Amino acid sequence: MNDTAAPTESETTVLQSALRGLACKCPRCGEGKLYAGFLTLAPRCDRCDLDYAFIDTGDGPAIFIIMLAGAIVVGCALVVEVKYQPPFWLHALLWLPLILATTLLPLRAMKSLLIALQFHHKAAPGRLVDRAK
Repeated sequence: MNDTAAPTESETTVLQSALRGLACKCPRCGEGKLYAGFLTLAPRCDRCDLDYAFIDTGDGPAIFIIMLAGAIVVGCALVVEVKYQPPFWLHALLWLPLILATTLLPLRAMKSLLIALQFHHKAAPGRLVDRAK
């Protein structure tokens, strides 16, 4: 038995799956690329040939990022406004780059994190259960 072998997908821990997601790697093997573009998914893993057709994150990553970025930017803007009362043009100059940085930079990693967790937990669309028996 080879002790250095990588764990199979059933032995993968949530932490390993999350780290694969944050690294934007394949959720199964952790080596292949997940993206073909900035947010465009590749059709399949170039290492383990996992088909990425199952992936459906919807608006989840964007919502998480918007909520976190909104809290950071609004909190900072309120502190600066109360303490220094700068003109509105200075607010725009300060906060527009911060908004872009806090929304665009983590979006790719957040999307791949949700993909990896979706794969780890074998998420599937909801189904109605017939309980009339």
